[in-house]
Amino acid sequence: MTGRDEATELAAALGAASWQPPRVTPLDRRIAVDRDSVERGLASLVLTVVELLRQLMERQALRRVDLGDLTEEQVERIGVTLMALEEQMVGLRDHFGLAPEDLNLDLGPLGPLLPTD
Repeated sequence: MTGRDEATELAAALGAASWQPPRVTPLDRRIAVDRDSVERGLASLVLTVVELLRQLMERQALRRVDLGDLTEEQVERIGVTLMALEEQMVGLRDHFGLAPEDLNLDLGPLGPLLPTD
C-alpha cells in the first residue's frame, strides 16, 4: 500500500470525501523575502556574535586588571582597542538601522543572550 492509498483510507475513515494532496506554491510566494530584511537579519546575527565576544573580552580584561597581572601599557592598549571596537559596533548598528537591544536574542526560558547591566 502506498502513502497516497493510506491517506485516502484515512480521509475516508474520518468522513472526508477524498484526500487531496496539499497545494504547493513557489517558495517566493510562501515566504516574503526581500533583500533588505535578509541583509538586516544577517547583520543582526553577526553583530550579536561580535557584541557577545566584545563583552566577554571586556570582562576578561577587567578581571585581569583587577588581578594586577597587566602592565600599564597593556591596560592602555586594551582600553583603546575596546573603545575602538565599540565605536565600530555603533557605526555598524547605525548603518543597518539596529538598536543595541536588537542584538540581544531572547533565549526563552534561559533569558536574554547578552547581559542587560
